[in-house]
Amino acid sequence: MPKKIMVVDDDPDIVDYLINVFEDHGYLTCRASDGLTAFDVAMAEKPDLITLDLEMPHEWGPRFYRRLTQEEQFSDIPVIVISGLSGIHLAIKRAVATIKKPFDPTDVIEIVRKALGDADD
Repeated sequence: MPKKIMVVDDDPDIVDYLINVFEDHGYLTCRASDGLTAFDVAMAEKPDLITLDLEMPHEWGPRFYRRLTQEEQFSDIPVIVISGLSGIHLAIKRAVATIKKPFDPTDVIEIVRKALGDADD
């Protein structure tokens, strides 16, 4: 069964782009445009991995991630931070990767595959 990736970003163009990249590589997807909505989407959709922007309206990325990982089922969910902010590698210490915008989709897919154990080693 394909793994599911949740894309959390307030820029609809980035969300659409990442969704297309992931679906083109056989992943299921879901989306949210801010941290508050993302929590509800995660609970309903049960993603296997999250790509997360940091700076969003209502609730910023690290706060959402902290709140989500307090739920037992999400305590170890891999997260990839994708942001235009500087110092992003410090925002979520448990992130499997931090990617600065603009990004190369090939790099994103490679990181996703490794994080989900789908890498061709």
